Amino acid sequence: MSFNTPPNGNFTTTTDLPIVQKISAAFKLWYQYLPHTPKLLKHSLGEKINSLFIQLVELILVAGYSNKDKKLEVINKASLILDLLKYFLQMAFDLKAINSKQMAALAQPLTEVGKMLGGWQKQLVKETPPR
Repeated sequence: MSFNTPPNGNFTTTTDLPIVQKISAAFKLWYQYLPHTPKLLKHSLGEKINSLFIQLVELILVAGYSNKDKKLEVINKASLILDLLKYFLQMAFDLKAINSKQMAALAQPLTEVGKMLGGWQKQLVKETPPR
């Protein structure tokens, strides 16, 4: 995978993207809830959700620096990870690891991230010539 290098090693241009701000806020929220989840779930489902959040943040940041020919592939993978994250959060809710208020607080920024990823995908599909 090839990347555009950030100017002078400065990552603020990508980390200032609204999508990065949204997913980071959702992750911080989840991280506040994690210590209060049941121990059994914290070390299994909780860690899975942590991992998915981290993968999603990573993919969004990578997409910000990817060349146009690779960017759509990275965004598609990020979209899949977001869907997995939502599924495992729903499981956490169903297993009472998080309550309805916490689930709603997490769902709001994740829904916005999904819309942003979808818009990014559509834009890239328009800009990418068929092979």
